[in-house]
Amino acid sequence: MAGIFKAYDIRGIYDTELDDNTASRIGAAFVNITKARDIVIAQDMRLSSSNLAEAFIQGAIDSGAQVKDIGMTTTPLLYFATIEGSFDGGVMVTASHLPAKYNGFKLCRKNAIPLSDKHGLLDIEKLVMDKIPLHGNNTRKGSWEKINFTERYVDKLSSFVRNPKPLKIIIDAGNGMIGPEVTELFKKFSVWDLIPMYMKPDGRFPHHVANPLIESTTIDLQKKVVKEKADIGIAFDGDADRCGFIDEKGDRIPEDLVTALIAEYFLADNPGAAIIYDLRSSRVVPETISKLGGKPLRSRVGHAFIKELMRKENAVFAGELSGHYYYRDMGFTDNAIFTTIWMLNFLSSKNAPLSSLVQSLKKYHSTGEINMRIQNKESIFHALEKSYADANIDYLDGLTIEYKSWWFNLRPSNTEPVIRLNMEADDIEICEKKKKEVLEIIKQTEPSMKTL
Repeated sequence: MAGIFKAYDIRGIYDTELDDNTASRIGAAFVNITKARDIVIAQDMRLSSSNLAEAFIQGAIDSGAQVKDIGMTTTPLLYFATIEGSFDGGVMVTASHLPAKYNGFKLCRKNAIPLSDKHGLLDIEKLVMDKIPLHGNNTRKGSWEKINFTERYVDKLSSFVRNPKPLKIIIDAGNGMIGPEVTELFKKFSVWDLIPMYMKPDGRFPHHVANPLIESTTIDLQKKVVKEKADIGIAFDGDADRCGFIDEKGDRIPEDLVTALIAEYFLADNPGAAIIYDLRSSRVVPETISKLGGKPLRSRVGHAFIKELMRKENAVFAGELSGHYYYRDMGFTDNAIFTTIWMLNFLSSKNAPLSSLVQSLKKYHSTGEINMRIQNKESIFHALEKSYADANIDYLDGLTIEYKSWWFNLRPSNTEPVIRLNMEADDIEICEKKKKEVLEIIKQTEPSMKTL
């Protein structure tokens, strides 16, 4: 059971790693650790989500919490409700982009500030694992009530749509939770021609796993964009805090380049504002932000780190290579449907196809993320530091080695014996040469290394 507590959330295989009894204890521990008395909870469409939500609610009520239940919806709407309703905490029952057999919890404090292993999650884990009574001395009576925030949420989203132009848009909801919200939003803007794909929430994911980062999951969408001669295709993950984009030629748009694209809008309204990007992003991202007069800030990977830095710097926007995009206007939270609005605003303002707008940002060549199973990351890091001792080296998140014409970042996974390599160079020849060189150093250091 201890393995279900990750760096930023709780997740595991339902009924073997994470069961209803554990969910009840998590609910009680959440109230005990955060001292939250008024909390809001939501769930995604997974077949186990209702059971887990009911168990969590019971544990929270037994510990004296007043629970407001907004039912089956997206994680961004849960964040919105937490902030808009001034709740002490928010809970989302979801396993996000993972396959159907998984489920879990995303937990946040007041103002949708996330719990993580450094901020509360380890304390909850300890209470759950200790198996001590969590509410035996509680005298406060808890309660449960169903409420609805959808209309207020869609109204707020709609207020950010600017000068919409006729666009043909294909949305692949992946049978996740975005379908109902997208449908309500698009009803307000008849100028947009919506072509829906897999819009009905279905926790079995009958068509494909709702994870736009996996290239195979967007094949249907890419084909349909070309067939329908659409302007853009958009794919969402299961709980709609991540998204991916397809241009009119049917090509995937790198997630970091989306950050560079829509930064223009935020800096037009907020001259000189800070915009955050994760350290795996292409060099073109900070270059573009600087060119537009903004302040680019480099961040560690992970939503807890990015949200914390955003609040500290009052950053207007942040983008992550994983397809998470964060907004000050949404309480420093990540929101895929809001990202969709800004991409459509951007496209409406340009008299050019999306592919040509993206092409101008493709200055460099990258390897994409290479995952390797290893046992001793310290020895690998040491070998690379020794081999590239004349480089600019930093340790913001893992190991970053940087030269004028190429660079790479090597990060260990938070949950498994895996390291992740991202490399970029001025051209494909340098990139391929250095990729081979770095992988050879890793292989020599640990011969048992396997590329995943």
